[in-house]
Amino acid sequence: MRIRLVGLLGILLFFAACTDAVTRNNDARILAMGDSLMAWHGTSHNSVADRLSDILSEPVIDRSVVGARVVYDLPISGALGMNIPKQYRPGKWDWVVLNGGGNDLWLGCGCFRCDRRMERMISEDGSKGELAKLIARIRATGAQVIYVGYLRSPGVGSPIEHCRDEGDELERRVERLVEKTDGVHFISLANLVPYGDRSFHAFDMIHPSLKASAIISDRIARIIRTETD
Repeated sequence: MRIRLVGLLGILLFFAACTDAVTRNNDARILAMGDSLMAWHGTSHNSVADRLSDILSEPVIDRSVVGARVVYDLPISGALGMNIPKQYRPGKWDWVVLNGGGNDLWLGCGCFRCDRRMERMISEDGSKGELAKLIARIRATGAQVIYVGYLRSPGVGSPIEHCRDEGDELERRVERLVEKTDGVHFISLANLVPYGDRSFHAFDMIHPSLKASAIISDRIARIIRTETD
């Protein structure tokens, strides 16, 4: 029991350490949320949020957590960031950069028989579901939202290759939401990775490489600069 308790405390502390605190005196105007697409390379300060902060020369609060899901029912770890909607904290945000849904499909249903899980995240027309509710809640504060899509498998040696169709459908639904919602932007990464090119992925062929994280950050920065000018 003692070993299990120590292990659980370690896991919870890990989740807590992966999210930036948001204080009352916080002056940052950009919040990053999501899963490992956003959080990867965070320990070396090269995550998407870190690179975005460098490009824009301003602070970016990063509350993304590796393994986080849009639909996540466990209360304690969910409150510490494994539930993406619960990563949100009120602030003086002009922009919220968001991703999510990949772990729901890959880990939540193994990329098979995902219809119910997909519908819980976002309906076919993009108007309902946990992801749609989260974006509507953020937009109600006046902040603009940038939803970042997922890297695709290069077609060689990737365990997420069989998730391609589900990923495409998730992003089609997000695009439908974006088309009818002001202040929401979608960055597709579907065509970023050339077939057979492993340089956009980390060693596990799932997460972004340093190169990919830098490109993603640059694409986010372009939208923010264009809309701000």
